[in-house]
Amino acid sequence: MTLGAFSISLSVKDIHKSKEFYEHLGFTVFAGDIEKRYLIMKNGNALVGLFQGMFENNIMTFNPGWDENANKVEGFTDVRDIQKHLKSKGVQLQNEADEGTSGPASAVLLDPDGNAILLDQHV
Repeated sequence: MTLGAFSISLSVKDIHKSKEFYEHLGFTVFAGDIEKRYLIMKNGNALVGLFQGMFENNIMTFNPGWDENANKVEGFTDVRDIQKHLKSKGVQLQNEADEGTSGPASAVLLDPDGNAILLDQHV
């Protein structure tokens, strides 16, 4: 099972301060819109999403079908197949992808400590 590109999505209080902080660590803006209060910043293969006022807690994000440059990869595991596997193992999902569809979809689960994991497929 391949989960795709990994990033951390951070709930930030001030996107401008957070952007400056991560720039000091060598990150540059990769995607997003600061006026809409979200940015994706990149340093090598490391991705950090900054989101102001969009969600309460930090989220680990995997993007099935994408590499770290948001390029489609061949032979990836579809989010619905990941979801079926997790359910077969007794993992409870907070939100599920519609298994009767194809293409972009997402699912959300929590790890044993309550950390949110978003499986966010864009292809």
